[in-house]
Amino acid sequence: MPTNDNPPQPAPDENPGNDDSKKRLMDTITQLGQTNVPQLESNIYCLSIIGQVEGHVQLPPQNKTTKYEHIIPQLVAAEQNKKIEGVLVILNTVGGDVEAGLAIAEMIASLSKPAVTLVLGGGHSIGVPIAVAGRYSFITETATMTIHPIRLTGLVISVPQTFEYLDKMQDRVIQFVARHSKITEEKFKDLMLRTGELTRDIGTNVIGADAVKYGLIDEVGGLGKAIAKLNALMDSVRSSEQVMQ
Repeated sequence: MPTNDNPPQPAPDENPGNDDSKKRLMDTITQLGQTNVPQLESNIYCLSIIGQVEGHVQLPPQNKTTKYEHIIPQLVAAEQNKKIEGVLVILNTVGGDVEAGLAIAEMIASLSKPAVTLVLGGGHSIGVPIAVAGRYSFITETATMTIHPIRLTGLVISVPQTFEYLDKMQDRVIQFVARHSKITEEKFKDLMLRTGELTRDIGTNVIGADAVKYGLIDEVGGLGKAIAKLNALMDSVRSSEQVMQ
């Protein structure tokens, strides 16, 4: 009696895409802790500034960072994309590299499209210029902003030129903040150099409503208010463009 030496072959998968979809689902659960990510075709681009703003030196892998070489191309793309009408910048940052932070702040401030910033958790140190760079700024009630003098890390040469360099860099930060908010240079410098408030540093820790009181931030509010304000600004731009036509 003839026998078949070949083992039975498994039936082909009718849906070869199942494995890919399962893998994507598992990746989503692993990264975001949920099975489905809400998908929405939006005219608002959301940009997050989180952790530490990384500059020319790469930080250790355990640090949560925002890399300026990633942020700048995103802002260029948002500026060029005709479908994007506004930018929402959400901050929860401890600060970081001064020049990288100022570069991001200047990019946000120079956008032709409306930008609204929202400080959640913290917008400390060089995060302050980024927080005031938009056309309108919000801070939640419990969020804080630490204002302190800039500092150098690494090799420091003890000559008068080093102090002059630090002083000029600090002036750049002060002038930018004063230009893009309602606070004066004198008041911001007073908060920056105040003693007795921070245990291990010179400066001031500003919380929620105090940031509005000082003129640093425009309004206390959360995500809903920030999006509503951005939509209002976008409507205003559309109206002005229709009048010009």
